[in-house]
Amino acid sequence: MRLRVEFTTEPFDLDEAPAHAVVAREIVTGAELDAVDVGPFGNTAEGDADRVLDAVGALLRQSLEAGATRVSLQVNVIVDDRQGGAADDEGDAT
Repeated sequence: MRLRVEFTTEPFDLDEAPAHAVVAREIVTGAELDAVDVGPFGNTAEGDADRVLDAVGALLRQSLEAGATRVSLQVNVIVDDRQGGAADDEGDAT
């Protein structure tokens, strides 16, 4: 199974990336995930379910320890069109 995680850490600082944001980004970029995209207000990464879930656990622990007061995240199953079944957040199968 493949997963996509989208996350943000707070509080925001528009002048420079806070320590908690840097830690979170280092975790996802170092976790051997696919399609990592980091930005100032949101980050996404995709990969094998075990790797994504391990990264999410580390991200939560370490970003909170580094000063985050809030971590918002969403995890979606990436459905392979060849497998059929329910679609991810980009469209729903009915």
